[in-house]
Amino acid sequence: MLKYVKESDPELYELTMEETDRQEHNIEMIASESTVPPEVMEMAGSIWTNKTLEGYPGARFQAGSEVADKLETLANERACRLFKADHVNIQPYSGTTANYVVYASVLDPGDRVLAMRLDQGGHLSHGSSANWMSKQYDFQHYGVDPATGLIDYDALEKQAREFKPKLLLAGASSYPRLIDYEKIGRIARDVGAYSMVDMAHVAGLVAAGLIPSPIPHVDFVSSSTTKTLCSARAGMVFCKAEYAKKLDHGVFPGSLGSMHLTTMAAKCWSFKYAASDEFREIMQRVLTNSKYMCGELKAHGFDLVCGTSDNHLIVVDLRSKGVTGKQMQTSLDKAGITVSKQQIPDDPESPMVTSGIRIGLTSTAQRGLKEPEIKRIVELIDRVAADPENEANLAAVKKDAMDIVRDHPLYPAGVLED
Repeated sequence: MLKYVKESDPELYELTMEETDRQEHNIEMIASESTVPPEVMEMAGSIWTNKTLEGYPGARFQAGSEVADKLETLANERACRLFKADHVNIQPYSGTTANYVVYASVLDPGDRVLAMRLDQGGHLSHGSSANWMSKQYDFQHYGVDPATGLIDYDALEKQAREFKPKLLLAGASSYPRLIDYEKIGRIARDVGAYSMVDMAHVAGLVAAGLIPSPIPHVDFVSSSTTKTLCSARAGMVFCKAEYAKKLDHGVFPGSLGSMHLTTMAAKCWSFKYAASDEFREIMQRVLTNSKYMCGELKAHGFDLVCGTSDNHLIVVDLRSKGVTGKQMQTSLDKAGITVSKQQIPDDPESPMVTSGIRIGLTSTAQRGLKEPEIKRIVELIDRVAADPENEANLAAVKKDAMDIVRDHPLYPAGVLED
């Protein structure tokens, strides 16, 4: 890998090796990140990048599509089999564009959408005022019970009956508990709305059959293919058979142009891999580590939003420790542990400061870390929280963090060599 760039652009080569070194020697705990298998990198940089293509198999706008038609068909078949879905479109470029194409498929400008509020666990593309979608549609947002941090489905249903949205959207980027997809689908039907779930964060856990799937219960399911699915930076959307034509038209020509065949090829491989015992074991380790880490964090005096986690992510309320999310993100990064600052429900701090952090367990599970290593990581996080501005403390923690991952390489020997 990189043998040509090493010769033609040494500056870019050195930056790439610097990032490789950072990933290799860091404890990666950002909930939206994972480590792709080597096959994904092979496909994402493959000869498929030379082909421009629009449309669908058998109805392309460019010649020379015969082999690409086979690729997209195979990928679609694998995805539908893996997720037990009627129909899929894997052309979206990301989880966010996957959301946009659903909007384009069933909404007109000004239509009403009921979605989860950003600081309560939702996502920017779910109608946050910071996102341009908020200017296209009439979004209203639901939240969580202040006492428990859990979705209040009775309040959600009452709000839906009053607001009468055309689309009811569930799914989250920082909600650590399971979502009752069956109830979401029922509420949507009762108020005459389309139902949609953004499962970007939990797609891998769903694929492995370890947590409930939204696909049987709602009309549309969008997702990125990174995060727990551990694949290329791209997206996909599933739907009921009756909405297949709407969805495909909403993708092309409705909102997107030519597809990225490189990431399509990478996704195709990943749909096969996600059906394997190896992948399921990794996802089981994610859940085991997540639950164990919740217990260890609470034992060290940290407060958790929702009290625990049912998936790969944990939201930590830092107020009891007297530090902000921004401060912990910066200090932990210096100490060799990457997390993201995170707003907690009804956060008194601004989005750029926050009162919490979000921790993800996917990458550490992929590296083979288990309970003993998770216990040590929590001890390191606690040491940083106790003295976050002490550079000597951070340096000592970083040494210990590097010791934890030293025997758990990012990739097998030889994978990243020139």
